[in-house]
Amino acid sequence: KQAHLIMSKAKNKWDNGPKSDAELTKEYFKKILNAQKDRRNNDQFYDLAVFNLEGSLVGNVALMEVARGISHTAYLGYTISNNYWRLGYGKEAVRAIIDIGFKDIKLHRIEAGIEPGNIRSVKLAKSLGMRREGLKKKAIFLKGKWVDLIMYTLTTEDVGIKFDTSQLIQKPRS
Repeated sequence: KQAHLIMSKAKNKWDNGPKSDAELTKEYFKKILNAQKDRRNNDQFYDLAVFNLEGSLVGNVALMEVARGISHTAYLGYTISNNYWRLGYGKEAVRAIIDIGFKDIKLHRIEAGIEPGNIRSVKLAKSLGMRREGLKKKAIFLKGKWVDLIMYTLTTEDVGIKFDTSQLIQKPRS
């Protein structure tokens, strides 16, 4: 019943609606982090909480599907509860995880796949200097169907960081 009430207050098709008080706590986010522990420890997925100054969980940002080898790439994801939209949390949080991704996780490339029509997300990506690289057709299975994604990207070169290429796994040519 409560989930239906929350969903009925979604502001657009990409919005999951406002969160309940029980979902806006550090304890709730700790449960999420615990469930993701193996993926984080295996360098596959990094999910960070976004809290306001009062300590309420207002959203999350993530670097997902981390690929090493020859690319050192991750997909960027972000969600801010709609009751905290237009307050700067999204931009600040995404800027922070991009910084963490390049400096601490040692990625070379961060990609954001945005559904066509998600104007807010496109504006956010552009405001952070991400460049549009094209349309990826039927890229992910979401809400019961395959959807296209507009790809926005940043690399270490874009933000003035020198990537240590000695990290790359290169197979000798035969």
